[in-house]
This record gives sequence, structure tokens and C-alpha cells, in this order.
Amino acid sequence: MTKEQIENGGEEMLIDVPDQEAFIPDGFNANYLKVYYGRLFPHADIFKWMSYGNDGKHPGCDNSYFGRREFSFTLDNDIYLRFQSFNSASELENAIKEKCPFKIDIGPVYSVDPAKRHAYAQGGDNNVFSPVERELIFDIDISDYDDVRYCCSGADVCLQCWPLMTAAIKVIDTALRDDFGFSHILWVYSGRRGVHCWVCDGKARRLTNEQRGAVADYFRVYKGNENSNKKVSLPGPVLHPFLARSYTDILREFFEEKLLSSQQIFSTEERYEKILSMIPDESVTSELRGKWQENRRSSNDINVSWWELLKHMLQSGKNKAQGLRRCVEEIVFAFTYPRLDMEVSKHMNHLLKAPFCVHPKTGRVCIPIDPQNCDEFDPTTVPTLSEVSMYMTDGFLLICVTSCSGELLQELNTGCLRADVENGMLI
Repeated sequence: MTKEQIENGGEEMLIDVPDQEAFIPDGFNANYLKVYYGRLFPHADIFKWMSYGNDGKHPGCDNSYFGRREFSFTLDNDIYLRFQSFNSASELENAIKEKCPFKIDIGPVYSVDPAKRHAYAQGGDNNVFSPVERELIFDIDISDYDDVRYCCSGADVCLQCWPLMTAAIKVIDTALRDDFGFSHILWVYSGRRGVHCWVCDGKARRLTNEQRGAVADYFRVYKGNENSNKKVSLPGPVLHPFLARSYTDILREFFEEKLLSSQQIFSTEERYEKILSMIPDESVTSELRGKWQENRRSSNDINVSWWELLKHMLQSGKNKAQGLRRCVEEIVFAFTYPRLDMEVSKHMNHLLKAPFCVHPKTGRVCIPIDPQNCDEFDPTTVPTLSEVSMYMTDGFLLICVTSCSGELLQELNTGCLRADVENGMLI
């Protein structure tokens, strides 16, 4: 199926379409993929995870559960195979090895086998084929931060701007656990420019689209567009407890200790004028410009010293009374707060790239990220397909992939199963 066929076919499934440029990185080819899928990809662990105990080995399990899950394969030359379904780990493994997809996407669990959807439609019931369960997912791309990072742009990423993703993981993960009570959460490196989050608790998988939208809106603080001077709105006399916790525990320190200097936020007129445009009082911004110019010859880092001057002015006496104190928080949020792709989280039928895929643009493996140690994650050291192939015979398989998939996915699966059993909701 081509892209045009998908767009014109009336299928209401959302999928991220790859860039049209046919760029394949050095070391990325079908032969490497065949070796990777044949010896390294964790087919069995993916099956155990996606089954949530419905694997035929537990009393009361739904043997059709995994077979109603959609998989989508993107083959070479942007050939899309939609609504693939499999009844066992061996079927999934054989299909992946045979077709050698450049990309694997995972969709929802449907009411019926997605591969047989047309048969049900021909029976006269067009409503029988619908998604009934799907992990709550989040997609965060570094390219959405291009207006606040100055080291890279687009899909490029480096160690100066990647900490924006680290801060996003901390904020979202903490809220999902502390505010919503979720516990079975998997973070995965997208392979190029961002991170994906899979919330796998039973109550998360059964959320309706309306409920998913409510969860997504809980995280929304961006109100403006690319032409707005003020993109963040923090109304009310005090911050919502979630936002206050994110600010005091994560974002303020990250902005002041790392981002100010790493992105040189005050180093040029264009950059510091952007900061000033977020302050709605011209008399204050004019006074700040004067103080900054006086401070320009200081031996201290102007990014730090100018920020301290700004905070002192906005949080002192008369300006504090005028409500300008909130501008400090809004500037920090504008630069550091997670920028979610809201539509991905709101709709049950959105596909998301499978963990342990190989990104076709970078050749990097989409490995899990431990949220408790996300500060240590370095995207530039993630193994590529060519590196995996080079070191395959030296145990690279066991070190780089099996340890991740075997521990994280199995723990995730057994934990979700245990919670479902305790709640009397196995399926």
C-alpha cells in the first residue's frame, strides 16, 4: 500500500509518515536488518509484553487478545503494510524476518482481528471494527524546541540540547506516577530526535479518547503559536500543584544550572530581546536593557548575571505587586516545559514505533530509557545497526539489547498482569 492509497482509502488510522527523502545512513541496509531481526530483535519479549498475560497460559485469559492487536510494517521504498495481526510470538517473528521492515509501528487492540476487518464490514456491521484498548502514549520531539535551542535545529541533536528531553521525561513521568497513579511506564528513545512513553497499566489502556484528551490537556500550558511573544500562560494567583512541583523540583534548576549557559540564552541581541518580549511592561524592559548594558563588561557569565538581574527586578517591590513575578516562571516554562504532540496522546488509534526498532534515518536502535537514571542517557552512544552487526559475535547482542528487553519488558508485563489480576480485570 502506498502513501497515496492510505490517504485516499478512508482508513481512520493515524500514522507518522516518514520523510520523503530517500536517505539511508551508512551501515543501514536490508542485509544488516535481516541479521538484526534474526538474531537480536526481542520478538518473544514484545509478544509477552503486548499479551498482558493473555497468552493461553493463565486461567480466564483471552486467547484472541494479541491477535486483535494491529502491527504496521514500513518496507523499503515507503511501502506500507497496514493492519497486520499475529496469533503467536512465532507468527510475529516469522513475519518480521520474512518482510524485514524498515519500521514497525504498533497500534491498538481492536474488537476483531484487524486483518479480517473487511469481512465484518461486508456482513453489514460497519461499527464492529473499532479500537477497544491501547496504551496511553506520549511523543516528544526535540525539533519542537527549535525556538528555544540554539545549538541545533530540526532533527539534529547534541548533548547541549538533549537535556531538554531529560527534563521532559522527569516532569511527565513524575506526574503520571504521583498525580494519576500509573506505575507501569516504559520510556523509549525514538532513535533520532526524541522520546516515546508507553503507559501500560490496565486502567490506562482502557481509557476512552475523551479521557485520553483530558489527561493530555492536564499537561497543556502552551497557548500561543509561533508568532506569539508569550507562548505560555500560567493563570491564577498561584501555580497548579503539578506545575509548582515541576517548577521547583525540576525546571527552575535545569534552566538556571544548565540551559542558560549551554544555550547562551542572553548572548545576542535577538536572544535577549526574545526574553524581554515575554515581559508585558515596557518600562521594566527598558530599565532591564540599561542594566544589562552596564553589566556587559562583567567577568561573570552574562547568561547567569543577566538572568539574576531580571529575577531581582521582576520579583522586587512594586513589580511584584503588579503581578510581573509570574513572568519569571513563564520564561522558565517557555524554555523548558515538555512539548507534547497532543494528538498522539488523545487518540486511541494512533500508531507508535515499536521499541527496539532501528531508525531508518540514523540507524540507531530504539532502546528503553530508565527514567530514574535518564540524566545518564546519551543519544550519541546508542548503538547503530552497523555497530550491532560488527560486534554481534562479541556478545554485543546480550549487552545492548537482551538486557534491556528481557528486564524492562518482562517486568512491565508481569507487573501489569499482576495488577489486572488483583483488580479482577485480566482482559
